[in-house]
This record gives sequence, structure tokens and C-alpha cells, in this order.
Amino acid sequence: MSIIEKALAKRRQKQKQKQTAQTIANSQSVDEQQIKEESLTAAKIEIDEPDLAKTTKIENTSNINSDNYIELNGESLVERGFIFDPAQRKETQEEFRAIKRKLLNNAFGPASKTLNNSNLIMVTSSNPDEGKTFISINLALSIALEQDKTVLLIDADVLRPSLNHEFGFGDKKGLLEYLLSEINSLQQIIYGTNIPNLKIIPAGVPHNLTNELLASDRMISLANELAARYPNRVVIFDCPPILGVNETPILSTLMGQAIIVVEESKTKLVDVVQATSQLTEDIALGIVMNKTLKSTKDTYGYYGYGNSSEDK
Repeated sequence: MSIIEKALAKRRQKQKQKQTAQTIANSQSVDEQQIKEESLTAAKIEIDEPDLAKTTKIENTSNINSDNYIELNGESLVERGFIFDPAQRKETQEEFRAIKRKLLNNAFGPASKTLNNSNLIMVTSSNPDEGKTFISINLALSIALEQDKTVLLIDADVLRPSLNHEFGFGDKKGLLEYLLSEINSLQQIIYGTNIPNLKIIPAGVPHNLTNELLASDRMISLANELAARYPNRVVIFDCPPILGVNETPILSTLMGQAIIVVEESKTKLVDVVQATSQLTEDIALGIVMNKTLKSTKDTYGYYGYGNSSEDK
């Protein structure tokens, strides 16, 4: 049994115990639950309609603001293994197509009704330097280039931001300035790119309370706003590693899905088990095996969901 299969098996066993207890309790009040769900559905329709109107307004005005724009260097991205041109690196395209299909099904398919903020996806790892930013960017590019969905990529690794380096843009105001209330408009920190369906929120300028801000009330409000106001958009958070950063498990309570990046021949099983145990049990958990950041092929391996019925 591989390192990933062992970690997922432990998580599934724990989830089955919880689900058994919930099934017994739920069987006693099926009718009441159905009435409650119908009421919630009606309420959700009333709430979501004005939010969708706001979405259209924000999208239109953000496209006009030329200051909020980042030009991506496609040639540089392709040279470093990123998916910028759909015609190149077909094998890599297929790898990420398989991964994103699971994510999109959970975000917008039947499973979305069982997940909290199903379109919010965190990408993290047990420890630093295991390739989470590489996976975050390629997932975002893959979805933006091949799906009829817009993608918002957020650099939430505010202590060690990477998107500015990988995309080659300088200091820009972003997530930290918003969490510090230095910027009150979300529109001001969302940057358009030369890929029409891809938008970016940079980390911003590091602050002495950088990590603590990720667990703030304003961060909770931001996550909920992104999920409710942009229900048809995929939002990918490039998050700090789990071990040693207390705020990352807290972030998982705001997300519907999580991907843990595992580097082959480096990541220890004990670290993966410890990392997955710190995430909320309600999240849909996926694990990506990342062999090496420097390889130009076979960069990605196994992927599976910890709470998937297919994963046995």
C-alpha cells in the first residue's frame, strides 16, 4: 500500500465511523430534514439572485480597470513546465484534466450540495517545498484554458508568497491589504490577465501579523463572499503548508475541497497522516503525487479523494 493509500485509508476509517453515527441519528428525522431542506432551498434562491446581479456588475467594472492587470509571459511559463499553450505538453494536459474533472464535479455536481463552499479549493502540502504552488498554478491554468469556467487564483501563502515570482510581476496590493482593511473593495485586489478566464489575487506586502490574518473574521467573510457572490467560479487558494502553520487547518473549515501535494521519495507517511488529520473532516480531500519540480515529464502521479466511494 502506497504512502497516499495508507493516509487516505486512515481518514476513510475515521469518516465511516462518523457517518455511521450520523446515519442512525438522521434516520429518526427524515421528514423533518426534508422540510428543512425545502425551506433552505427557497431561502437560498431569494438570497442568491441579488448576489448574481452584483457579480455581473463587478466583472464588468474590473475589466475596465487597466491598473488591475497582469500580463503573463506564456513562453516563460511553458519553459518551466506550466500549462499556457493547450497545444503543448499533451501528457501534462491529460494529467491535470483528470484531476480537475474530480474538482469540478465536486464543485458543481451533485456532491456540491453536501460540501460547504464547494467551489473554494485549497492547495497545500505537509511541509514546504513539495510543489504546491506548481500544482496550484497548473490547475488554475488548466481550468481557465479548457473549461467554460472562470478561475480566481489566490496567493494565500502570505508568509512565503510565490505567485509574484512565478508569474513575474512586482509588488502589488492584494490579500494582506484587504485583510488589514487598508483596501475595502474586493474589486481592487482582483487582477485580470491575458488569459480571459483567469484572475489573480496576489498575497500583498508581508506584515508582522501575516499568518494570524488568515484566521481573522475578515478572512471568514471573504471566503463566504467569494463562494456566494461567484457561485460559478472556481477559487483556488495556494495555502501555507499544514505542519507548523496553525492557520492552515483553520482555513480548511472555510473550504469545500483540499488538495495535499506529496513529493515522491521525500514526503514521509507520518507527515501526510498528521497533516490530513488536522483538516476538517467535512472537506473533500484529494492528494497529488508530485515527483519533482525540475522534471519536464511525468511530473504528476496518483490522485484520489479521501471521501470518494470510488477510492477503495
